[in-house]
Amino acid sequence: MASENPFRSILKTLEKPDGGEFGNYYSLPALNDPRIDKLPYSIRILLESAIRNCDEFQVKSKDVEKILDWENTSPKQVEIPFKPARVLLQDFTGVPAVVDLACMRDAMNNLGGDSNKINPLVPVDLVIDHSVQVDVARSENAVQANMELEFQRNNERFAFLKWGSNAFDNMLVVPPGSGIVHQVNLEYLARVVFNTNGLLYPDSVVGTDSHTTMIDGLGVAGWGVGGIEAEATMLGQPMSMVLPGVVGFKLTGKLRDGMTATDLVLTVTQMLRKHGVVGKFVEFYGEGMRELSLADRATIANMSPEYGATMGFFPVDHVTLQYLKLTGRSDETVSMIEAYLRANKMFVDYSEPESKTVYSANLELNLEDVEPCISGPKRPHDRVPLKEMKADWHSCLDNRVGFKGFAVPKEAQSKAVEFNFNGTPAQLRHGDVVIAPITSCTNTSNPRVMLGAALVAKKACELGLEVKPWIKTSLAPGSGVVTKYLAKSGLQKYLNQLGFSIVGYGCTTCIGNSGDIHEAVASAIVDNDLVASAVLSGNRNFEGRVHPLTRANYLASPPLVVAYALAGTVDIDFETEPIGTGKDGKQIFFRDIWPSNKEVAEVVQASVLPDMFKATYEAITKGNSMWNELSVASGTLYEWDPKSTYIHEPPYFKGMTMSPPGPHGVKDAYCLLNFGDSITTDHISPAGSIHKDSPAAKYLMERGVDRRDFNSYGSRRGNDEIMARGTFANIRIVNKHLKGEVGPKTVHIPSGEKLSVFDAAMKYKNEGRDTIILAGAEYGSGSSRDWAAKGPMLLGVKAVISKSFERIHRSNLVGMGIIPLCFKTGEDAETLRLTGEELYTIELPSNVSEIKPGQDVTVITNNGKSFTCTLRFDTEVELAYFNHGGILQYVIRNLIKQ
Repeated sequence: MASENPFRSILKTLEKPDGGEFGNYYSLPALNDPRIDKLPYSIRILLESAIRNCDEFQVKSKDVEKILDWENTSPKQVEIPFKPARVLLQDFTGVPAVVDLACMRDAMNNLGGDSNKINPLVPVDLVIDHSVQVDVARSENAVQANMELEFQRNNERFAFLKWGSNAFDNMLVVPPGSGIVHQVNLEYLARVVFNTNGLLYPDSVVGTDSHTTMIDGLGVAGWGVGGIEAEATMLGQPMSMVLPGVVGFKLTGKLRDGMTATDLVLTVTQMLRKHGVVGKFVEFYGEGMRELSLADRATIANMSPEYGATMGFFPVDHVTLQYLKLTGRSDETVSMIEAYLRANKMFVDYSEPESKTVYSANLELNLEDVEPCISGPKRPHDRVPLKEMKADWHSCLDNRVGFKGFAVPKEAQSKAVEFNFNGTPAQLRHGDVVIAPITSCTNTSNPRVMLGAALVAKKACELGLEVKPWIKTSLAPGSGVVTKYLAKSGLQKYLNQLGFSIVGYGCTTCIGNSGDIHEAVASAIVDNDLVASAVLSGNRNFEGRVHPLTRANYLASPPLVVAYALAGTVDIDFETEPIGTGKDGKQIFFRDIWPSNKEVAEVVQASVLPDMFKATYEAITKGNSMWNELSVASGTLYEWDPKSTYIHEPPYFKGMTMSPPGPHGVKDAYCLLNFGDSITTDHISPAGSIHKDSPAAKYLMERGVDRRDFNSYGSRRGNDEIMARGTFANIRIVNKHLKGEVGPKTVHIPSGEKLSVFDAAMKYKNEGRDTIILAGAEYGSGSSRDWAAKGPMLLGVKAVISKSFERIHRSNLVGMGIIPLCFKTGEDAETLRLTGEELYTIELPSNVSEIKPGQDVTVITNNGKSFTCTLRFDTEVELAYFNHGGILQYVIRNLIKQ
């Protein structure tokens, strides 16, 4: 049982400079341990949390010692518990999280427990942001029109979340239309230092979106986890994690004129992917930090999932404090934050001697070496220098189908397709841009790139350039602050003139909410098998994510999005070829519309003001008329509507008993899917549109839902029936069972039938057969989606055998009771000559005490082959979850016992 904190002796009082007290805090210097000075700043946050929460039950003194001795213990993969200060949800994962909490209350009732124990003990911030489908674009009334459509489509979902905000304590819900969760977190929700009942401690957060890492740019330790992990954390369970290595990333020099934070982050992403940082923290330091604005840092931190790190951390310094003041935090709050962090050795002061920090590995980048670039056409870490883009595009057309190839025959590469656009003759070629949005949290929080894009638009308009009318352009700011400073600068009108009018405040194209493109354009692409392009200021460009018809998707800075929209194609050399022809018939080049750093800095200085942040977030707390008028049921237990196609009671706890089911092996299982490398969570659980011929579409139509009301998989994440049918439904997924065919189907091996993945899985289930998945490297890379683990579990998948897993997805599989196994180094399905048509048996002891994290496990096939894999339960706690059948079942049984 829990006991008194053994570190109470180092509890000190933090005094105000002018008298009085800020509060009490656990003092790291009071430990008198020289190892603290060598710890990375990110590890010091883990240390403080362990000390503050030490009760010799959930968190023990030996855990504190492991963290203190980080330099020696981190290479040994030791396990530690971590209790973050808060949990951050957005509505795509917030809905299923609240669904699960409601289900857990029902399960507690059924088992005779107190259902009110299912209540967040840790503060929960829930931002309803992923809801802007770009139906209306190129209109100054787009915001209101899109919002009305969203409330029509998602009324039930929004009402459910509003019910949750009333039914559960300690849960703050930020209503729709306020902004993107990560930008709202940065500008408004982040505390940096908490003061709870007079106790001071660092802000830290886990969120249900992998881009929670954006907050690391503010010196707040945060990263993405699955919804199931977040729910357990809300309920007071410590997160079990392996004490990470920390890669020190030194920045020197200064960005050259014309370079953007996006150019920098794409460079950093490529470097870190090459180095290999999966499961690690990355901590940035060096004199180059002085040159990076807070928004630039947040841009780099945001893309941690793309370079594979758990965090990309920027310790708090004077730049952080300036940003806190800019965004409307009070002088007293900022004073408290600085005083606490200085007192606890968590503040970086560049006027003091360089710290003695030790890192697991070191990288260095001179900011002067950064050059203009974009990434694509299918992965965020496939960086292409702008000067090489034309040549790279042509090599992609030539190359065989893959991450950098489309295999377009030479004779077809230059074809021009004629079509009619609203009565006007038009043409499309391979590489022509059909979608060009300024979107995503990565960039819309950064005034430099947003106002830089507006300056490009201004110069282009003054020179007489236009964007072709069939290119779907849009602007989705991350918060209302962006609108205010674009208006203040007087530049929004130029963006509007080029079609970049504001469509809403939230995630749009980057998450697949592109909306439809014009039917004439769509027909031209489909009928002629064109490789159409999208250029977006996002962070994700995986196949099928942006739009089903854009096979080439490039990530670029907002100013470059405008430039490519004007050019109308990615098949251009900006150095030598004109973007277009001006009003006087003169050729206009890229250099003619590109602003200097000085021009951007001047407009930022004049246009981005603290009052804008205060006014924006004061309005958020009041909600909006559509949200405020939503009628919701009262009561702490939810009344499930069996007819609902949005909110459905999932089967996770059906038949649950107080006795854990124990470990399970796998016997004579068929391979449901056989994959190669880099299967992402977008492949496993797409968030975008529901295809008209899919099992999910059939389910909806059987229930009277019209096709125009299908909405997206993301918006229907509260319905397990939809999401199970949407599992592996990505239209670009490549399954080796299909012998080269692309799409969301597989082969039912006993019969040889080609079926949708869902139908094949149900056929195996009805036959009483378990299934497994074979995969290559980086299985589950991408967003931290719990449905990428819940879906396979509902399909009957019992194990995944891969070369390697992305961190979040592996832990999510464990949380849903699926066994993660890794091939031994140098081995995979091909080297072992596995066809995927075999039957697979994985034997595990029936007693969980006989299983050890990381042990070897033998896999046997029915044709006499056997091979050894590593069991990827990485901690003892994960074994406990597996023993209970999943993390949520473990939590319920423990709460009932208390």
